[in-house]
Amino acid sequence: MRTSPPSSQSTHGRWRRIGTAAVATAALALAGLGTAAQAGAATPALSATSKVTPKVTAKTIAAQVAKAHVSYTNQCDATPAKGFASCSALRVTGGTTAFQEEQAARKGTTPATIKPNATSATPTGYGPSNIQSAYGLTSAASSKGAGETIAIVDAYDDPNAAADLTAYRSYYGLPACTVASGCFTKVSQSGSTTSLPAADSGWAGEISLDLDMASATCPNCKILLVEATSASMANLGTAVNRAVTLGAKFVSNSYGGSESSSDTSYDTSYFNHPGVAITVSAGDSDYGAEYPAASKYVTSVGGTKLSTASNTRGWTETVWKTSSTEGTGSGCSAYDAKPTWQTDTGCTKRMISDVSAVADPATGVSVYDTYGESGWVTYGGTSAASPIIAGVYALGGTPSTGSYPAQFPYKVAGTSALNDVTSGNNGTCSTSYFCTAGAGYDGPTGLGTPQGLTGFTG
Repeated sequence: MRTSPPSSQSTHGRWRRIGTAAVATAALALAGLGTAAQAGAATPALSATSKVTPKVTAKTIAAQVAKAHVSYTNQCDATPAKGFASCSALRVTGGTTAFQEEQAARKGTTPATIKPNATSATPTGYGPSNIQSAYGLTSAASSKGAGETIAIVDAYDDPNAAADLTAYRSYYGLPACTVASGCFTKVSQSGSTTSLPAADSGWAGEISLDLDMASATCPNCKILLVEATSASMANLGTAVNRAVTLGAKFVSNSYGGSESSSDTSYDTSYFNHPGVAITVSAGDSDYGAEYPAASKYVTSVGGTKLSTASNTRGWTETVWKTSSTEGTGSGCSAYDAKPTWQTDTGCTKRMISDVSAVADPATGVSVYDTYGESGWVTYGGTSAASPIIAGVYALGGTPSTGSYPAQFPYKVAGTSALNDVTSGNNGTCSTSYFCTAGAGYDGPTGLGTPQGLTGFTG
């Protein structure tokens, strides 16, 4: 555990903190990013649904976006001890993202390059309009979500969480969500707003990613951040229980660890909450099952590579896989029983995943973080996908009493309510669909990605 930001780069991608929340706010003002009006003017829509001039066709843009390539690093400890979890956030350190390639194609310029270990004055990854466009959420995001609370569960404290969240939402013109207004609340696993865990710059990046993706997907939702004392499964599970006790009906968990014989006990103690949509990242280490994504009570969320395309949707997705050790998790659980709504026949126990969303760092999302970073950074990993799916559930409204929302997507399997991801793999496996995408259900992407709210409402 690190209790203060590092002074130099470490092997897990943590960098020196530059400034405080006050300094970050001043920097935004100097950059002209201090108000929603300025943000709207500074960030033209660059999604695939934007009008394309005759000189730059959608096909041309898609071809350039396909050139995106990045380097990245684990934000947290990639190999946690037994009984502990690692966050599933990957921080881009170099290269050119899909967002930057798209901007360059539209402007007819050379794409900018992310400098290693450097933050940017402006976003270098997808923003709210891109995420909403890709998943058919644009209308719902503007009109739904009021009165709902998305809980984010992570380990350790991010001292700048509130200020960084304000900066992100202000830049993109999203409704303000502050402590003073009652929209944003940060508590420890005991529920205290003052006695918080030790600060950690690695997990702070994860927290910023989670808060920003919840905001991007459901701008009208309230956000509850519950910080566990440590990354032990017992403390993280206690934080999940606290989130539910405080009234959250949507709880995102962007972390995971190795499966163990204790998992069924954890299921009973921490994740069995009928009427609450609990989402969990599937992991970032390619094919292989993780916990708590393997819990039969949660929605396990795999990861995709999301790119603009010259098709009707305007986007295309494949399984996210960067290398033999880096890509979305999936697999057949060794311990957890299969939920009744999961009907694949190759795995007699719980199969990961249920659904999926963007996770490839090369098609990553923009995040604002000033605890260990100094502004805009781009993240990937299934840590991005989990809060996005939690946000989709929140847009769909409070789950019915006694329901298990993980079941909702299965009720519309094979329909236009989900974008079926049919290409790509995350490794080698004896049963093809465990690691290879195809028509219908598969492990890496589950039933697919959201196309509106129908698959997440019940």
